[in-house]
Amino acid sequence: MKTHAYILGLFLLLTLGPAAAWADFRSLEALAAPSADPWPRWKASDEGSKVEVEFSPWDRILRRYLSTSPRGINLFAYGAVSREDRAALDRQVAQWAALPISGYNRAQQKAYWINLYNALTVKVVLDHGPVTTIQDIDISPGFFSSGPWGKKLLRIEGEAISLNDIEHRILRPLWGDARVHYALNCASIGCPNLDARAFQADDMEARLDAAARAFINHPRGARLENGEMVVSSIYDWFTADFGGDEAGVTAHLLQYAAPALRYTLTKHGRLDRAAYDWRLNGSF
Repeated sequence: MKTHAYILGLFLLLTLGPAAAWADFRSLEALAAPSADPWPRWKASDEGSKVEVEFSPWDRILRRYLSTSPRGINLFAYGAVSREDRAALDRQVAQWAALPISGYNRAQQKAYWINLYNALTVKVVLDHGPVTTIQDIDISPGFFSSGPWGKKLLRIEGEAISLNDIEHRILRPLWGDARVHYALNCASIGCPNLDARAFQADDMEARLDAAARAFINHPRGARLENGEMVVSSIYDWFTADFGGDEAGVTAHLLQYAAPALRYTLTKHGRLDRAAYDWRLNGSF
């Protein structure tokens, strides 16, 4: 999402009229959320390939600099990253970018794109920090853009790639798995946790389920606050990925909710509003 989303939402509301207003918990900000726009170029794979992507350098960086706060939020110690580990992260991203990833099987590709997104996000924050929010890294092109998500940051198989490309043109549309949202971290407190281990193809399903349960049952995912059911803005921005409407989002939440949250969601019977904390998920 972008800091100019509310401006764009207001423009669309004035242009399209009352029909542009959302019912239930949805906000005008959702009008500016990127849609899943498949990039056919990245559909290719070789299901007979046994080649595995090497993720261990990224794994080591996560182990060294990621910790869990008392509130259950994983925080990255950006300010503590050594010069050597910054160089190691740069090398890891460059090595991944040099892979002929279209020739790998889809399970390896899914792990590749998730880990690349997360590592590239950390690299962008380190390259442009210190900042208090990733939104302050205002390098994306376009009047209604802010943050780093629209900037072409590297080339893979000759194609210029941005963070938005990875999330909204590759992972979301080509895999159609809403749980991907729980694996991607945009360096914000309100985002699902940056996982303490690199994602691997062989345990992907279990890890995605665990990430969904962890986020949904944390107050960032869903909580009753002052008589209102407040959910993460992820469900507002990307409702299409979670069933397409409030009922679909609720069904998704119930699928992973622990008994206490399941009871609250069922008894309350509606989603009232969405919220998100853009503060950086760590410090310099």
